[in-house]
Amino acid sequence: MKVNARLARGLVWALALVPLMFFLAGLAAHDFRSVSSVLNMLGRLTGALGLALLLLAAALSARVPGFDQPFGGLTKLWHTHHLLGAGALLLLMAHPLLLALASAAHGYQLPVKVLFPPLDDIATWSGWLALILMMIFLAPSFSFFGQPNYERWKRIHALAGPAVILALVHTFLFSRTMPANLDILIWSLFALLGVGAVAWRLVFSRRAGRLNYSISAVEAVANNVVELTLEPKRPDKHLQYQAGNFVYMTPLDKQLSAGCGEEHPYTLCSSPTETKLRIAIKDLGDASRAIQSVRPGTEVQVEGPYGRFFPVNGKPEQPELWVAGGIGITPFLARLRHFKALGQAANVHLIYAVQDEARALYADELRDLAQAITGAKLTFHYFYREGPISADFLLETCPDLSQRETYICGPLPLNKLVQDHLRGLGRPRYSIHTEEFELL
Repeated sequence: MKVNARLARGLVWALALVPLMFFLAGLAAHDFRSVSSVLNMLGRLTGALGLALLLLAAALSARVPGFDQPFGGLTKLWHTHHLLGAGALLLLMAHPLLLALASAAHGYQLPVKVLFPPLDDIATWSGWLALILMMIFLAPSFSFFGQPNYERWKRIHALAGPAVILALVHTFLFSRTMPANLDILIWSLFALLGVGAVAWRLVFSRRAGRLNYSISAVEAVANNVVELTLEPKRPDKHLQYQAGNFVYMTPLDKQLSAGCGEEHPYTLCSSPTETKLRIAIKDLGDASRAIQSVRPGTEVQVEGPYGRFFPVNGKPEQPELWVAGGIGITPFLARLRHFKALGQAANVHLIYAVQDEARALYADELRDLAQAITGAKLTFHYFYREGPISADFLLETCPDLSQRETYICGPLPLNKLVQDHLRGLGRPRYSIHTEEFELL
């Protein structure tokens, strides 16, 4: 799986270099005859490469179900998307500065015109507006600005569409970065990727990519966690998925205090053998807090499935160690429910890390599942009593750890802590699989 993911990422970055190859093929001796010529060449180069990265980042944002599989799941695809976006922003910020410096050799008026163009200069202003929009919608993705509110982040990210359109207007009106008429051909192909993805995300996915469900049951799992049971509106149109997948759910109840009409990602905790979907939702924000009081009968839309946490066939090919934290138990619960539904044995050892006994979700069901499934073992770790998970705890609890594939799902600090312990114990990276709930 990790080899395929590296190949998928490599293909994306190779595609980003296509405009660069044509750009380099069009260079001539006069592009290197002076400092200003070199700066001008670098300014055009950063513009071409930055636009390629921006359009590919837009293409990866389409979120077409199944497209994330070669990348190892949607969270892994998002990582590549973030790198492309950050690279595009840095390159496109350098683009006008390099062009301004290049023109400084001909007096101060040209640099001023580049940085502060006349109002009727549509070609230049479209580029500046695209860059300004990029800085606005990409800023929250940098950790320097802290963790943004999810709903606010989604609204700000809607500026990506206009930014892509303005960047293309700037390019088609202004750019001459490749020989002959290759500019129009290459950028038209890249535009199809970027604009097509934006169109799918904002328009077509709402009609063709979503399934209609209604909430048939609401069960309080804990004080701040509910499990929703979703029933398809049409029995012949229900979601096909693997254990451990997640979906984007959009509630349509206008009486909700927040989140009506907003899509949010949730892991499925039901077995794929069930027609109905089950989703456990923890109060982590305005929308998830409002959903705690949602009523049976509420209509929702479901888009997915996404993610590739476990092997596609669902059957462990070798012994596995699972480490869950808090609400991160959901993909493991789904898989255990699936094993039981199939009557399938599984050599898996689940370590469930929680603060105390009261915060262990589905504790009784997990014990029952561990007893019912041949080869399954369950261990609870209580932070308040035992402190953070240690390498010694992992070895004592799971002595054959070195022979197991490890799957981790929970808060990021827990993910990192367990990964560090495993790496310190000599486990190779390819044997460690993680699923993060941070999708920004």
